[in-house]
Amino acid sequence: MRNAVVVEAPGEHRLVEHIPREPAAGEALVRVHAVGICGSDREVYQGNRPEGYVRYPLTPGHEWSGTVEAVGSEVPAALVGRKVVGEGFRNCQVCDRCHAGETTLCTAGYEETGFTQPGAMATTLTLPARLLHALSDDADLTAAALLEPAACIAAAALKANARPGERVAVVGTGTLGMFGVQFLRAGSPSELLVVGTRRDRAELATAFGATDFRTRDQELPDDFDVVIETAGSASAATTAASLLRRGGRLVLTGIPAAGADGLDPTDLVVRQLEVHTVFGAPPAAWAHTVRVFGAGLLDPAPLVTHELPLDQFSQAIDLAGSGDPKVGKVLLRP
Repeated sequence: MRNAVVVEAPGEHRLVEHIPREPAAGEALVRVHAVGICGSDREVYQGNRPEGYVRYPLTPGHEWSGTVEAVGSEVPAALVGRKVVGEGFRNCQVCDRCHAGETTLCTAGYEETGFTQPGAMATTLTLPARLLHALSDDADLTAAALLEPAACIAAAALKANARPGERVAVVGTGTLGMFGVQFLRAGSPSELLVVGTRRDRAELATAFGATDFRTRDQELPDDFDVVIETAGSASAATTAASLLRRGGRLVLTGIPAAGADGLDPTDLVVRQLEVHTVFGAPPAAWAHTVRVFGAGLLDPAPLVTHELPLDQFSQAIDLAGSGDPKVGKVLLRP
């Protein structure tokens, strides 16, 4: 039975027999329920991921959910049978950045599930148990497969520190943008604006809590307290900064291609804008995401539009990058 995807090199993949790796001390073996297709998975397959941030041959898959089947020594046996999601960054735990809780900035070097370490596009995944976050027994594992991108936006929301009653905005209407809307809505803003290029996302944004939706060719305000940028397009950062009042707070999460418009340092200084960036999700953001999901304040399910078997990996990659407005989050089901 061929039940694992291996990307041998850019543009080359095969389905192979998957033999579960028994967990060593401190590890857990997880039966994968669902795994999401991310833009970075397409980069891995197409060969566009920056050098040092991928290692071929590779089983991709960093957005996933599953159930713990076995644990190694030094791991509580009570974890067996629990529904879980898991952090991707394989941090060293001993450098100064790890001790500060900034595990995505680990100075020991970059290692991440699905990029340099085996990922979840297989029947099972074995990883350090310390990276797992347990869910409630009644959690929807299909929806939970999206908690990795949600955690990245949780990191942005925590840095934005939006206070109740503030005017907040999200730039971008993809999966990350819709999570941005949900996290900001949970903070009781007085206004929640969404700015994007796809008018068809207005209804979904409103359902998630947006009070206004505009495209970039419409007149945009310039007096918001907080803006989270999720689009990663060439002009997204400048659009996001233009929405802010003097002294406003901006969090950038998108990674545009080379040659994108940069922020004007004079404008940043004169308007005294507070700018933060996010690369991945540290443990605090994961814990926040799981709590918000468990409380029913985060609903990933409406973002899933397609579920395919693992042997349709290439079709899933094409579907996720098709640009079809009817395509949202694409999941593989090992």
